[in-house]
Amino acid sequence: MSALDFTPTSTTRRLGDDERARILAAPGFGTHFTDFMAHARWTVQDGWAESSVLPYGPLQLSPAAAVLHYGQEIFEGLKAFRHADGSVWTFRPEANAERMQRSARRLALPELSAEDFLASLRALTAADEPWVPEPTGEESLYLRPFMFASEEFLGVRASHTVDYYVIASPAGPYFPRGVQPLVVWITDEYARAGAGGTGAAKCGGNYASSLLARRQAVENGADEVLFLDSETHTGIDELSGMNVFAITRDGRVLTPSLTGSILEGVTRASVLRLAQDRGLEVAEQRLVMSEVLEQLDSGEITEMFACGTAAVITPIGSFMAHGGTWTVGDGGSGETTLALRKELTDIQYGRIPDRHGWLTRLV
Repeated sequence: MSALDFTPTSTTRRLGDDERARILAAPGFGTHFTDFMAHARWTVQDGWAESSVLPYGPLQLSPAAAVLHYGQEIFEGLKAFRHADGSVWTFRPEANAERMQRSARRLALPELSAEDFLASLRALTAADEPWVPEPTGEESLYLRPFMFASEEFLGVRASHTVDYYVIASPAGPYFPRGVQPLVVWITDEYARAGAGGTGAAKCGGNYASSLLARRQAVENGADEVLFLDSETHTGIDELSGMNVFAITRDGRVLTPSLTGSILEGVTRASVLRLAQDRGLEVAEQRLVMSEVLEQLDSGEITEMFACGTAAVITPIGSFMAHGGTWTVGDGGSGETTLALRKELTDIQYGRIPDRHGWLTRLV
């Protein structure tokens, strides 16, 4: 049972029905925000004590807030899906709650219980229910829980005051081109995370460290960047915000093993299970970049894709590096990749039975 009740402090909407309808007609990704946000506060004296749903708006922080100086923060990402009967569901939120707890431990932040995490999602989605798009395509309401050190203090220690928020944003496809094969740049200059670091935590620093390499990728005509391990620069880690999979000619589904520097994606885990359900052999193992490129040239690897909450499953069409260009299969999307993507989204939108019990009703 949740200890926090997230009681609404207001029912006054920020935007009118006409403006909301205009936004929902073409939401983009991460550019529009709903009427409300959920909030809770933790202090070292009282623990988690304050909670509410309040109007969405700017936060007031001291210039000395610890997060601004030491980066003590974490976040999550998940989606709310409207089903054909009008109900609203989310996908495997308990996995996001558990990952947020792991991230909190790594960043020396207080853990929020799974019950309170889910209560915040329910309360915000109930308040913002008109913002959940109709199921005409793959639109959804993207939910962003986050937690940060808000204590006004410049000493280097864990903050004694922490704020937790959930904001929401109506979302269309993550990539503007939709489900089209990505061109991926292999960086040999930058690493996303190192052994003993925060790679397995979902914290902003990991994403900040990826931005320069991603800019380099775009400058070279690519959509995304692939990072190799920081120790040997030979093994595949992940993209800037997505896990990586390969499918071989004989139907094996391969993905890098969790080493502590790779984020344990909820979509990643779901793909592994769905692939097993199809009778495919799955393996979490070290993937050496040079060997993968050789297998692309030989045709041993026929499909590759990236996956994450925002992008779902997105095919990889080719890789680029200073040493050349490599095409994945015929450069298209791949039959198994698209089949896994369709099955996953059909579960999320309630179009096929949820045989694994992954869906949780919010409204």
